[in-house]
Amino acid sequence: MLPYFRSVAIVGKYMDESALQNMRDDLTRLVQYLMSQELHVCVEEQTARFVRHEGFELASLENIGHKADLVVVMGGDGTMLSVARALRDSNVSLIGINRGRLGFLTDLQTDNMLGEIEKILQGDYQLESRMLLQSEVSRNKAALWQSVALNDVVIKSAFRLIELEVHVDGLFVSRQRADGLILATPTGTTAYGLSAGGPIMHPDLHAISIVPISPHTLSYRPITVPADSVIEVIIVNAADAQISFDGQGQHQLIEGDHIRIARGQQEVQLVHPKTYCYFDMLRNKLNWG
Repeated sequence: MLPYFRSVAIVGKYMDESALQNMRDDLTRLVQYLMSQELHVCVEEQTARFVRHEGFELASLENIGHKADLVVVMGGDGTMLSVARALRDSNVSLIGINRGRLGFLTDLQTDNMLGEIEKILQGDYQLESRMLLQSEVSRNKAALWQSVALNDVVIKSAFRLIELEVHVDGLFVSRQRADGLILATPTGTTAYGLSAGGPIMHPDLHAISIVPISPHTLSYRPITVPADSVIEVIIVNAADAQISFDGQGQHQLIEGDHIRIARGQQEVQLVHPKTYCYFDMLRNKLNWG
């Protein structure tokens, strides 16, 4: 049977040279296997420095999504989040090989990755779409930053309580003092939102979770709103507040800043093995009985 994916790209933990050094044997083994299948193979330029093989195409992360049908990401969830955001406009499918800790987004293990990838190349896989959040920070009615997140947008201070005002679709929800606020996609509800007491949402749901971080008033509880909601957060008292997107790209906030969060126009396409089950993954990662 001919592969469903004719061109495959590989991205390692490109932002961490020591991590790439540790995975060079697995990267080389993966490249050798894919090239033996007569596929077009493209490797991200930082990752390629640690591949002991020749004959593949070299590409920047920004361009790699337009050169492949499938991108194989070797690293942890942080690497997968970063690559997913970078490639969101290409609509390319992604699959992860876990070299991190928990690996909620990286299904494959290095010891059986070639066998699983062989099945995927033959069309034996599941395809899943995950929603993104699009955010904009404005100051004095002028846009400062825009970013997307696959997991969450987090507003918080590391030192003191901050005061926030929350609106959904133009309707006032609450004014609260807390360590911060998490706006999470269903994908992100197993990340920071989970440790802050938020719900776990199945990734097939179209919703956004609003989770306060250690609120001063304990009656403030997480709330989930439809994915097509527009959420506005106003910084009433900043107290060294910062905003981050998937735990990356932190920016300082000041009093009066407006943050607008809505569903992104793009989605991330994840490839899973045919045997993948979301509930099995939760049970294994969270040590449920």
